[in-house]
Amino acid sequence: MEKRLIKLRKFMKEHQLDCMLIHKPENRHYFSGFSGSAGILLISNNENLLLTDFRYIEQATMQAAQYEIVRYHTVGKTLTEMINKLGVFQIGFESDFVTYDGHQELINYLHSVNLIPVQLDALRMVKDESEIALIKKAVKIADDAFSRIMSFLKPGMTEQEVALELEYYMRQLGAEKPAFDTIMASGKRGALPHGRASDKIIELGDFVTMDFGAVYKGYHSDITRTVCMGKATAKQKEIYEVVLAAQLAGVQAVTAGKIGKDVDAVARNIIIDAGFGEFFGHGLGHGLGLNIHEEPRLSPANIHTVLLKNMVVTVEPGIYLPDWGGVRIEDTVLVSDEGCQILTASSKQLIELY
Repeated sequence: MEKRLIKLRKFMKEHQLDCMLIHKPENRHYFSGFSGSAGILLISNNENLLLTDFRYIEQATMQAAQYEIVRYHTVGKTLTEMINKLGVFQIGFESDFVTYDGHQELINYLHSVNLIPVQLDALRMVKDESEIALIKKAVKIADDAFSRIMSFLKPGMTEQEVALELEYYMRQLGAEKPAFDTIMASGKRGALPHGRASDKIIELGDFVTMDFGAVYKGYHSDITRTVCMGKATAKQKEIYEVVLAAQLAGVQAVTAGKIGKDVDAVARNIIIDAGFGEFFGHGLGHGLGLNIHEEPRLSPANIHTVLLKNMVVTVEPGIYLPDWGGVRIEDTVLVSDEGCQILTASSKQLIELY
């Protein structure tokens, strides 16, 4: 935690800030260890304050050992008192999280200071050893759940039944919750990149795309596998092999020093050359950690962010054909100087379930 606070204070110095207000739950957790749902961090050059209400005083005391815990009854009044006590003027706030109304309230509370809009998420892009260990555990939970679902999945089940089993088993393995609403898209619904589990019955001959993850001690995993119910047709095999080739090439392209758009292009060009470019409409991948979608992005839009050692990203190309279905294959990988380490262990070869 001390290293994270040093990193934050360096950021504050670069932006000429006397103090930083942190409202965003992921950043609040990252810089303090506090995982409660209500609280504000107030960090100056010399002081660490965590403002929260009665419900979280004991939890904050246990989790945020480097902070002075301040109980508030009225947020604005307590915040004003603490700002005046610190004697700070240039105060940063998270402009990508605080709403317009929230900003107006801050102005009303803190009318005698200068509020500076900043964004802190980039400070979380490179993971430390403790974060990597937690992500690896979250990935292992998802991998184990996928192995279990291979012996559970049968024609005649609904997508919701299968999703529920996945989520139940991840909880048994220690997950706090699913990383997001489980995507379970079978048959023609596979053309929906984010097709949440529905009451559709899974039928013999369907491709089933499963995109899911676990949260372990705040950290997320993300995996997608597509399997076939019964023997795959020639077209199903063709689409699957194109996506697999793109995914393998994308993983191989991930290395420190690369820009997101260049990694994306490696995988995308394989899909384009196969004649399916118009059916791959999203980016190749994204960072993950305390949030399921974080920077950096592996996408045509990322023309600036360079991959660095110990960033964690997904690699997830897909092809989605309207009125037919789709395929997506996704791994979570750890960036290194020599390439990347694939954290996801589940097989990517086409699985035909009989």
